[in-house]
Amino acid sequence: MADPALEALIDALRCLPGVGQKSAQRMAFHLLQHDRAGALKLSQALASSIHEIGHCERCNTFSRDPVCSVCLDETRDQTLLCVVESPADQAALERTGSYRGLYFVLLGRLSPLDGVGVRDIGLSALLQRAADGLVSEVILATNFNVEGEATAHVIGEALRQRGLKVTRLARGVPVGSELEYVDLGTIAHAFMDRR
Repeated sequence: MADPALEALIDALRCLPGVGQKSAQRMAFHLLQHDRAGALKLSQALASSIHEIGHCERCNTFSRDPVCSVCLDETRDQTLLCVVESPADQAALERTGSYRGLYFVLLGRLSPLDGVGVRDIGLSALLQRAADGLVSEVILATNFNVEGEATAHVIGEALRQRGLKVTRLARGVPVGSELEYVDLGTIAHAFMDRR
């Protein structure tokens, strides 16, 4: 029988997405056997983050301050508002360096089967944010799965009713790919969204 402290560590690591029993056990053994300094650094960073990082009051992304640095950046285009599902999606768009507007992070997506409705994704806060008098275009950058498409549709309709221009990220063939290996749905969307 394993030590209760070791079992507690393995169980704690299993809360991470995609980490099962074996992966959690490998991580725990690695940290304890080969990288105790890394384990200590990880535990301190987690404790610090839990206590210090919250959500931006304007866009919902993770922030140490009440309003995040992106929302405070006056060089960003205040007329563009990009709607994403998560802070991870926002970070991915930021890494491209191609978007210089503002964001609104939904912190989820519609999923009626899981009991997630429009109130759960902050639709009213988004509508209020988009109607601030500065935003002229809302870019819907939800994921291209069933829930993401449904979320984009509901949000798009609500924004259009308020007279806002609504656009959606284009979909298509990834750069560097070969057509024979791209799935048929992606090719079909690439034809529809061609420019």
